[in-house]
Amino acid sequence: MGRLVSLTVRASANAEQTDQIPVVLVTVRHPSLSAPAYLSSDPTERISADPLKYGTRHQGQVYDFVLMGTVLPDDEKDSPPKTTLAFENVDADMAKAIRSITPGTYASVDYVVVLAGSPDIVEARYTNLRSVRGSYDAAQVSLDISAEPLTAEPWPAGRMTVSRFPGLFAA
Repeated sequence: MGRLVSLTVRASANAEQTDQIPVVLVTVRHPSLSAPAYLSSDPTERISADPLKYGTRHQGQVYDFVLMGTVLPDDEKDSPPKTTLAFENVDADMAKAIRSITPGTYASVDYVVVLAGSPDIVEARYTNLRSVRGSYDAAQVSLDISAEPLTAEPWPAGRMTVSRFPGLFAA
């Protein structure tokens, strides 16, 4: 079964010209960050004049505009959704954030797609993704993100033993 897509998105995707711009909103959380990073792929509106700052307001939260490239997470049958976020390396602190993530820990990433004309209406949502790998060079900072595969979940969740389920073995 395919993903449900609103009529507005389908019309704008098939239109010769449109003012309905898809916007990717990314929330990155990690213990090494003092607060979650809210990032937008579009300078939808001016947030402040001094310092000059653009971003997108989504459900009361301001997402800061950064030069970002991404592809929608894939929906392959036998693998979890995965994609790469690529940010232009225009600030020295961007690579510093990737370097601060200690090995064996993962950043939690929420990925939402909205339209610039209606930023409070969610067109696609990918939550509880995690960073798999981060890399950087002089041009860009990349973050590979993926969902936890369902095959990694233990099944059954618990063994039916006397110590865990004493009522099951009561005589």
